[in-house]
Amino acid sequence: MKCYPIIFSLFSLTAAFVFGIENKTCDLIFPQNNCINFSVSSGTGCQWMCNYCANQLGTNNYYFTTDVCTYQTGGCVGNPIAGITYTCCSA
Repeated sequence: MKCYPIIFSLFSLTAAFVFGIENKTCDLIFPQNNCINFSVSSGTGCQWMCNYCANQLGTNNYYFTTDVCTYQTGGCVGNPIAGITYTCCSA
């Protein structure tokens, strides 16, 4: 009967170790980023959208969840559509 507590203890330690690593791995693969959703009116360009995301997220290291705007030499370019909800997230 003394073997059962030892085996159970070893199983518990192994399970705790495996689940602990699994949770850490998930945190690294799926980081919790800050995201904001917003829409624009007619005539609003990507430069405004990029500035808005940077200011709202507090970083220049962000991305759009769609390819609405991209950064190219000289600024942020693209063709946003009025009334569509866009999302940007800190990277």
